[in-house]
Amino acid sequence: MRLYFVRHGESEANLLHEFSNSGRKHPLTEKGLTQARALAQTLAGLEGPPVEQVYTSPVLRAVQTAQIVAESLGVPLEITEALREWNVGIFEGTDSPTGWELHRQVQEDWFVHRQLDHKMPGGESFLEIRDRFVPFIEKLVRQGRPDQAVVLVSHGGLYGAMLPAILDNVDYALVARLGFPYTCIVVAESSPDGLRCIAWGGFPIH
Repeated sequence: MRLYFVRHGESEANLLHEFSNSGRKHPLTEKGLTQARALAQTLAGLEGPPVEQVYTSPVLRAVQTAQIVAESLGVPLEITEALREWNVGIFEGTDSPTGWELHRQVQEDWFVHRQLDHKMPGGESFLEIRDRFVPFIEKLVRQGRPDQAVVLVSHGGLYGAMLPAILDNVDYALVARLGFPYTCIVVAESSPDGLRCIAWGGFPIH
């Protein structure tokens, strides 16, 4: 089974540098819409099993990206909380420099110090994010077929935290080095030994 982990296109929240992870306030920009249409064309042209389903975070920028992809590919779209960007608690809806510094610190606590229970005030810990994301992916893979592909549209923060948790050959150093730009595609394939990344943003991964 093949999984395409995709980040959404550019949104108004990204330009405003505002935390916008729980509502449907900030749509894609015109640039973001163009990026989403280009993403759909790229996915349509990839070799491999055909895409049969698109899953998306419920956040507006992801939903809009996923709708363009699903309509272009002619496949069903499903919204799931498992793909929502991680909760920043009391800083939701703000552009607070204090919030962004704490956001950076919490991720350092997770990825460097392995303090997985740390969180922003009122937000989610790494452990809580993992508890909603990993079972969803495990179920997809368990129920999937070798001749099937799915697209998952989500967010850079979520993927930066969770892909190293599910992909056997990906670690946080690789994520930090390659990054997760808008509409970046990470390609993974399942095997009896687990999920492995075969390409990240167009670069082969061995």
